[in-house]
Amino acid sequence: MDKRTTLALLLMAALLMIYPAIFMREPAPEQKPVPQAETAAPATPAPAPPGAGSAVSATMPPPSPKDAPAVPERTAVIETPLYRAAVATTGGQVKGWDLHFRGEKPMVLPGTVDNAGWIVRRPGQPPRPIAFALSTESIKLDKSNPTGELRMVGEDGFGIRVSQVLRFRADSYVVEHELRVENRHTVAQGVELTQSWSAPAEWPKEQEQFAGARPIHVVRLPQGAHWPRREYLSKATDYVGEDGWVGFESGIAPVGQNGVYLTALIPKSRGIGVSEARREVKNSNESSILHISEIGVRATVPVLEPGKAWEGQLQSYMGPMEYERLRLLGVGLEKAVYFGGFPFPESWAVHYALPTFPMEYIVVPTLAIMRWFYRFVPNYGVAIILLTVITKVLLFPLTVKSMTSMKAMQALQPQINALRSKHKSDPQRLQRETMELYRTHKVNPLGGCLPMVVQVPIFYALYDALSVSVDLQNAPFICFGRLFGIDFWICDLARHDPTYVLPILMGVSMFVQQKMTPVMGDPRQAKMMLFMPVIFTFMFFNLPAGLVLYWTLSNVLQIAQQKYMERMGKTEKAPARATKKA
Repeated sequence: MDKRTTLALLLMAALLMIYPAIFMREPAPEQKPVPQAETAAPATPAPAPPGAGSAVSATMPPPSPKDAPAVPERTAVIETPLYRAAVATTGGQVKGWDLHFRGEKPMVLPGTVDNAGWIVRRPGQPPRPIAFALSTESIKLDKSNPTGELRMVGEDGFGIRVSQVLRFRADSYVVEHELRVENRHTVAQGVELTQSWSAPAEWPKEQEQFAGARPIHVVRLPQGAHWPRREYLSKATDYVGEDGWVGFESGIAPVGQNGVYLTALIPKSRGIGVSEARREVKNSNESSILHISEIGVRATVPVLEPGKAWEGQLQSYMGPMEYERLRLLGVGLEKAVYFGGFPFPESWAVHYALPTFPMEYIVVPTLAIMRWFYRFVPNYGVAIILLTVITKVLLFPLTVKSMTSMKAMQALQPQINALRSKHKSDPQRLQRETMELYRTHKVNPLGGCLPMVVQVPIFYALYDALSVSVDLQNAPFICFGRLFGIDFWICDLARHDPTYVLPILMGVSMFVQQKMTPVMGDPRQAKMMLFMPVIFTFMFFNLPAGLVLYWTLSNVLQIAQQKYMERMGKTEKAPARATKKA
């Protein structure tokens, strides 16, 4: 194996391993310094931009509060084929949102950890939560009963009555929110209604489905720009606007890549805006700091005369990050599924005038093909196998060109070594003689490397497609159940192989492939390359089984292609020998 081929292999490996952690992160947008004092009010959506606060009269004498008698909290349970939700009377808090997403493991969405519910705010008064009354405590939807609604009515003690209608569908993760604020007092008043959703940056270990996962902010600004807000997220609240959406994602995903579940808030009428923030709070014993990701919605109600009302609408999405499902909503939520660019992220290309190719144009069709296979063979492990086979077949002409060039280079290696010994004191002449040798035998020294480099974006697209695909969650391949307390064998393609059999098979296949590769250049370098399978085996131990399955099968097919090329070479040489003897 010559130095160029070795370098290409190392670059491909490094790219696949470190690209998601480094290059998929977009540069942070410029942020104005925010006074630290703004962090003093946790779970509070952002202050309104200049002029927006005029709807709430600060000079108007506030009405006297009328405290309602304490009522025990009650909860409404909503059951659909897609999820099970629980909504409480205190502020309309979402107490739970468990997805029925393939399999029996509950997929708890972020944001249900700490949902503050609706709070009424007015100048000169402390925030007041709303105690709602529920129209029902049980809603069950299915094909025969596809839609349902939960009506909630409550007052804040100052004469402000808040009504909320939540509309659910059996076939959708979207919930329609309809708000109505009525002034039932004898004086005019304006208020703000706020609600925040927050989640810790590290999930409790007892929540198996989120072990090691970190929620990541995703923000879509009104101008249409999309910023994954990660570690550089501002500590103070950042107002987004009324015509954008805000949300955060979470789930088992490598650092720098997408999660698999999305919680998003989408304003649908004027006066309703969204915000996002990241806060730091101390834990109960004050021994460590917990990072809190937070999104919020704010309804700015104009000054209402007695008896007048204001109405507004918004949507929430709480479900898997399925690209096509999000795209069909028509609000841009598919931007949350970030595919990146090659070789640089798209935002880097805009900011720094760097050439790049949007991976979305390869990854989305790749996922569509994999799902098409799944329609006929309902096993995503088999779908990955079929996708890998099709890819290797389509790339076979490039593989043939690469192997042919490497064989030609191997045949010239004795002459190249002779030239090195002859002109070792004259590098320039050695280079001229070597290039002349290549021209004489019509060999391109980059012929074995360039086809491999061309395949890098395609291999990365497949890697990216399997990384962002939520379809692999809870998707079994070959599963016999639990044995000695662990899944046997691959019962979830989105998780690592608990038996580590698949990564070991990948390492063995990689070792066999390298032993079959023609050795060129420094023999010591070739021996060093034999350690690469060991390194890759350990690197793949904790990668999702779906990715390891793809890589292992790629190695096996590469071995088969090399065997085929060797057999074809021997077949071509046999007639040549017979001709010479004749």
